[in-house]
Amino acid sequence: MEEVYDFIIIGAGVAGLSAAMYGARLGLKTLCLGATSSSELPIGGVITTTNVVENYPGFIRLTGTELAEAIEKHARSYELVTIIKDKVNEITGTGMAFRVQGKKATYGGKTILFATGTKWKQLDIPGSKEFENKGVVYCALCDAPLFKNKVVCVVGGSDSAAKDALVVAEHAAKVYIVYRGKEIRSEPINTARVKAHPKITIIAETNVIEITGEKSVGSVVLDKPYQGSTTLVLQGVFVAIGHEVLSDLAVPLGVELNAKKEIIMNHKTSETNIPGIYAAGDVGDKPFKQAITGVAEGCTAAWSAYEYISKHR
Repeated sequence: MEEVYDFIIIGAGVAGLSAAMYGARLGLKTLCLGATSSSELPIGGVITTTNVVENYPGFIRLTGTELAEAIEKHARSYELVTIIKDKVNEITGTGMAFRVQGKKATYGGKTILFATGTKWKQLDIPGSKEFENKGVVYCALCDAPLFKNKVVCVVGGSDSAAKDALVVAEHAAKVYIVYRGKEIRSEPINTARVKAHPKITIIAETNVIEITGEKSVGSVVLDKPYQGSTTLVLQGVFVAIGHEVLSDLAVPLGVELNAKKEIIMNHKTSETNIPGIYAAGDVGDKPFKQAITGVAEGCTAAWSAYEYISKHR
């Protein structure tokens, strides 16, 4: 028979780890399961791919990995917390009697928190699949050192794209940001840093429509000329076009999603429409998503789970 927990958290990013810590403080026997997606991110989630975090209270500047490790250490300091890296395949049951089927084992739970987050959107153009990991990459922090003294481009115009460009510029000889809009949409401080950086050039109102090369990336094709040519010779393409929400596991349980596949949640309680099921972090439908907001939602979910269990004992 599977072991039964009060609070099972699906996802071991900072939202899930914070929920685990808070669940233990409330006396809940808590299980936090990581590796819920094909991305196989480490414990700590997407923020571990962020080079610099400057907007988390209490820390002027640290890496995403340092922040995640500090929160993980805090969660693990409680005996009631168990953290396992196991890919979840299916969740069945109802409140006070959920069953979580992992690749390694099956777990019983009284309540469930979805903190599954997101994965990188893929660049769906000719050459993107063929040259994946042969010059086409999705994690600037992971792969930037591989492009030392090379010419690369970052596709996208979000704050993540700007920060990726700044990370890559520490290694590359030249970095182009290719973005379909008129202006990149990063935080003002990062926009200023990008525009002031001597290695970074923004190519606005332009799309990459093809990636070409032989054994690895050799160039990209643009949908309009840049400096007289639609071919941009380079050796690397960093894709930063957003994320896809990882909410598929919630669908069979009847959890309501919006058009973006985000879990619809009560922003005061982190509750979903299904009793005993909660959401926190990037998988939820909150428009403003940051590590600090996900952490808060995770802690709120733990409190709501505690209240729910207390009423059903």
